[in-house]
Amino acid sequence: MAGKKSVIDGNLTILVLWDGLLWPLLRLMFFISLGVMVGNFIEALNWTRQVARVARPLTRLGRLSPLSGAGFSMAFFSGVAANTMLAEAYDQGKMSKLELVLANLFNSLPRFFLHLPTVFFLTAPLIKGAAVIYVGLTLTAAVLQTGLVVLAGHFLFKPPLPASREEQSGGEHEPVTWRLALAKSWTRFQKRIGNIMIFTVPAYVLFFFLNRFGLFDHARNFLADHVSFLSWLNPQTLGIVALHVGAEFTAGLAAAGALLDATSISYRDVVLALMVGNVLATPVRALRHQFPYYVGIFKPKLAVELIVISQVSRVAVIILVTAVYAVFTA
Repeated sequence: MAGKKSVIDGNLTILVLWDGLLWPLLRLMFFISLGVMVGNFIEALNWTRQVARVARPLTRLGRLSPLSGAGFSMAFFSGVAANTMLAEAYDQGKMSKLELVLANLFNSLPRFFLHLPTVFFLTAPLIKGAAVIYVGLTLTAAVLQTGLVVLAGHFLFKPPLPASREEQSGGEHEPVTWRLALAKSWTRFQKRIGNIMIFTVPAYVLFFFLNRFGLFDHARNFLADHVSFLSWLNPQTLGIVALHVGAEFTAGLAAAGALLDATSISYRDVVLALMVGNVLATPVRALRHQFPYYVGIFKPKLAVELIVISQVSRVAVIILVTAVYAVFTA
């Protein structure tokens, strides 16, 4: 019996490692590799300006280069591909650090739309009409963040615009065949993917075991246990905040849905609780989900700086939007 139990425990360990570590890591590396290849291929075909046309009105107003516009356009389809494109531009000296930071913040709006279907169809069945308000507020925050980036770029970058300088120095590019572009992309891919794996794989493995050892559970529980400063919220919604922070987003939604069905709280109470939970859960989720792949695309120090800046700005605009909503619906 003991021998049989050890075999079962071993199988469970293998399943846990596969489901929790190996498969997610393989999937992450696949999408990172695809993003690197797509970004290199677009640049090799000299399609950067064509891809950037979608964001041209915003980039012109914000005095951002076509590379920032291309990253913005790509972020509607793949955040990894967009970040890879920005990292390549920065490493090649085509983009300053300031513009890299702003370009990363600039992509908040397309990142929102990339995840919008999942968020909406997850929230709507559980919290009903409150889902429209919640999604609307988070959309407002994303639009506000992007607008502030455009405004900052307009005042921080002096004429001539980065795009104009590039166009004047670059001139017209000769046509490139797909075969030549693929060969060029593959060469760049081979040079970059090794460095990405060196940082991404160890970081992902480290955070997997930190999670298994309960570090993130302790962090969540600490945040969930220290919500006394939220006395301005409906006391019944503190459980939503605690679950949002201490477990996952879906747990908070389930709790909110149950309270709404019991008609004990209003849509306003649910929305405020979810927005607060969103803010409080940011540090842990950014560290666990964003850091492993950022550190593979950007250099570790730069990755940390970009994550901190993006999350601080995101939290700031969410707090602002939430405060305005709370005041005007009081």
